[in-house]
Amino acid sequence: MSQTPRSASPGGSARAWRDALVAVVAGFAAMIAVAAAGLACAGAGDLPEGAFPHVLAAVVVMAAGGTVEVSGDAGLLAGADASLSVLPLSVSLAGALAAGYCFLRPLHNRAVAGPRELLGRAVPLVVLWLLALMGAAALARQDFGISTGDSPLGVIGELLDSAPKVGFRADVPATLLFGLVWILGLLLIALLVSRRAPLPAGLVRFHTAVRPAAFATTLLLLAYVAIGVVVGLVVAATQGDAGRTLAVVLLGLPNLVWIALTLGFGGAWEARVEGAFGLPMPQLLDEVLRDADGAPVDVASFAARDPRAWWLVVVAAVLLLGTGVLAAVRSPAHVRPWQHALHLGAALALATLAVCLLSRVQAQYGLSLLGIGEVDALGGEVLLDPVLWRTVGLGLLWGAVAGFLGGVMARPLHRRGRVEEPAATRG
Repeated sequence: MSQTPRSASPGGSARAWRDALVAVVAGFAAMIAVAAAGLACAGAGDLPEGAFPHVLAAVVVMAAGGTVEVSGDAGLLAGADASLSVLPLSVSLAGALAAGYCFLRPLHNRAVAGPRELLGRAVPLVVLWLLALMGAAALARQDFGISTGDSPLGVIGELLDSAPKVGFRADVPATLLFGLVWILGLLLIALLVSRRAPLPAGLVRFHTAVRPAAFATTLLLLAYVAIGVVVGLVVAATQGDAGRTLAVVLLGLPNLVWIALTLGFGGAWEARVEGAFGLPMPQLLDEVLRDADGAPVDVASFAARDPRAWWLVVVAAVLLLGTGVLAAVRSPAHVRPWQHALHLGAALALATLAVCLLSRVQAQYGLSLLGIGEVDALGGEVLLDPVLWRTVGLGLLWGAVAGFLGGVMARPLHRRGRVEEPAATRG
């Protein structure tokens, strides 16, 4: 009588803990490297009071799903309010790719795995990930004094000890909660998109409906990032201000290119940018958002300033059609075009919903004297929110059309080499 292997236990074996440690180290190392490079390009290396490591930790915490609270204080005379809600998706993506690859690598080359084995692999990784995130959260705290120069506010502040300050610190309970959701979501997505990763026997029958569309949609998002990297490097090399451009690439490139994807298929975003405070972003985007004043913007809004924005529609159409063909090619030959439409429509709608939730931006800082009025030089706001139902609905529609056309176009490719279902789904 065979014994149950230790790796199948919920707590995992020593090998599972070792593999989990490798995945966590790889994920955090990737995030730290990308975040540090991006912050250095943005000029954060010149921050006073040795703040760079603390800012770096805060960016990593936000990238891993954590929450960083921003606070303001202007002493006895003035009050300061600040908030920040933005996910540095370049950093998040680097960590997700590294950790996801290391998680999947030991599981390859099998069609089926027991739920206890998968749980035994996931539990150590989740535990170690949350411990590492807690360490980053402990370091993510800093206070800064804000220089008001020779303004009347600065003179009054010196006399009455009301010099404005702003600071940040990680909210540890919220960070652990959202960090748990983040890492569980990553593991789920990794299992969905990898054709070689095993599934429990009861879920293998869903392989045909889920994995090809999930893989193709993920590759679509990565293709947009790759195109954005190329464009960013060209802009940095040819148009000056390379540091600012590279900061955008290393900190928030997916935020921009995935929004470009939604604009390309007709989505819209409500936007507002006010005051001197802003985030690194292309000049055209900054101008359009400032003009919007809270109104929805779409591809036509950008094309009104630069007709080249219509290329977003062309790129979206071409890449979505390629996504449909890829999903169909990776599916069994017997799947019909209407089924491809259903699968890819659902996958792109879910991906669009994720993009809308992850790419939204809300940042503001204001300093009011006696609670009346705003000090313009020290106030500002950046707001970017999706028009959710329009954007997700169009994602569903475009995904369905691309899936149907891809299913039709993939028929000749299936004749040259059929895509078979996993052995566990056959007889």
